[in-house]
Amino acid sequence: MIKTAKKLASGFMWVPALSRIARTRDGVSLVSIAATTDALLARIDSDLLSNRTISSEPIRNWANSVLRDALSRKVDREWCLAALKGAERLTWFRQAFPGYEDVFNHMLIASFLWIAPVTMSRLRTGEKH
Repeated sequence: MIKTAKKLASGFMWVPALSRIARTRDGVSLVSIAATTDALLARIDSDLLSNRTISSEPIRNWANSVLRDALSRKVDREWCLAALKGAERLTWFRQAFPGYEDVFNHMLIASFLWIAPVTMSRLRTGEKH
């Protein structure tokens, strides 16, 4: 049996433009980040960050803010996927992420919205007529 990895865009960040790709292979979750503009990335050990978050109020406040914002974006997206059809999802994306359609690969956006790339293309083409 051959297992294939399916890539799904799970998030976008602006300045620099980054996309987060999540996929699974052999039951293991894999996440990668792709920069579409020049970017400087940093990595910190999760235990070190946890210890700093506990010991420093400014870092704790920052971490809580990041988590709240991420949870809010995730809830908004989950609502979109559950409640809206393809065209409405694209409209939601454009309102939630203005300008992202010009920066990110349309296949990534389609996967983020859980619509087929051909559907995304048809929705975009249909608007031009």
